[in-house]
Amino acid sequence: MRAINAISETPSPQQNRLLEALPAQDFDALAQHLEWVPLALGQMLYDPGTQMRYAVFPTTAIVSLHYVTESGASAETAGVGNEGMVGVSLFMGGNTTSSSAVVQTAGHAYQLDRHVLKQEFDRAGALQRLLLRYTQSLMTQMAQTAVCNRHHSVEQQLCRWLLLTMDRLPEAREMVMTQELVASMLGVRRESVTDAAGHLQSLGYIRYRRGHIGVLDRAGLEVSACECYGVVKKEIDRLLADVQANR
Repeated sequence: MRAINAISETPSPQQNRLLEALPAQDFDALAQHLEWVPLALGQMLYDPGTQMRYAVFPTTAIVSLHYVTESGASAETAGVGNEGMVGVSLFMGGNTTSSSAVVQTAGHAYQLDRHVLKQEFDRAGALQRLLLRYTQSLMTQMAQTAVCNRHHSVEQQLCRWLLLTMDRLPEAREMVMTQELVASMLGVRRESVTDAAGHLQSLGYIRYRRGHIGVLDRAGLEVSACECYGVVKKEIDRLLADVQANR
């Protein structure tokens, strides 16, 4: 069984589906500026209020966007995998953000200097249209996450998170993830995550041991998840379908 924190051969930038969707001429304009970087589990990409230097395009990593309160408590507002990018504020009018970004799943990404990104975005070509569509998809995910955190159980939230993680890394069936990090993402107590994971394991949907979650029955998770998973997945699929249709 493949663990999703394994570091393998250097992936192509076009394993990121946004970069893959760019017409050849637009991709070539960025390619020489893209820098491959490994991302470790729990690595902080940026803190609230700090100036962002790079946009990050994950290929085999997943990054969790968090909102952090003054007391230090946090909750995930969205996840970003190979379908997206980290750093939309770089082309939406500012270089800083009130959120933070932490690596949820170790892997690889490509980073792009903010000046290069802004220069290409301001050309008002394919990259601009693509990133604006992605921003709309990200906003939908953030809104649905807020609703889910307020109205649905920890078990339903955990199912949503597991399913979205599997969608972003379809070849993986085992996730390396600490209870503390899951609890931080969902904005709940660690004990609540333990209880929810234990119940899903008793149903035969997952295999859970310290630091690892293996998915045994995806269909069972889909039944146990709330409607939020379907809403987010539909929006991501719509984005990618629109992108392919307009290449």
